[in-house]
Amino acid sequence: MPLYEHVFLARQDVSNAQVEALTKEYSDVIVEGGGKITKSEYWGVKSLAYKIKKNRKAHFSLMNIDAPHAAVAEMERRMGLSTEIIRFLTIKVDEHETEPSVMMRKSDRDERGDRDRGFGGRGGGGGRGGFRGDRDGGGGRGGFRSDRGGDREGSTFRARPPRDGDRPPRDGDRPPRPPREAAKEPGSSGSESGSGSEA
Repeated sequence: MPLYEHVFLARQDVSNAQVEALTKEYSDVIVEGGGKITKSEYWGVKSLAYKIKKNRKAHFSLMNIDAPHAAVAEMERRMGLSTEIIRFLTIKVDEHETEPSVMMRKSDRDERGDRDRGFGGRGGGGGRGGFRGDRDGGGGRGGFRSDRGGDREGSTFRARPPRDGDRPPRDGDRPPRPPREAAKEPGSSGSESGSGSEA
């Protein structure tokens, strides 16, 4: 039978118990259609990128489905009629993941020291890399600004030049520019000096 990954979003104002009841209801539809649910995960309430049907957040739930197309189509039809479901997506896959999905692997997202990510790299044992480089002033682990604290020997950071009001004038400073002339009136021409030669 074909394999599917299915994610649905439930309204933010429904409870966790109601989301579990919805998952069970749609799982029963799949079982009645001759299929089975190999894995089900509840990802919790997450913020949406934009409002969907006046909801800024939604309950996310994943189901790995091994079922004929007719069963999946019936489940999607019922989801489309439900007022609790605001979005759903079904994708046909070649095989299901046996381990927890990316959304469930919180430990990998929270601990950033084991893998190389971003442009700056992670060499030197688990510090923060990326664009900002080291935040703790340690031994230069990559990034565009290698050291944030300590000495800035190899840094490309340059302080902004002071403005006129920030410091007193020094010898050799240019005087301030004179203000620009007022705009000419629209009716006047550029050669006003030759206007007196008419006779």
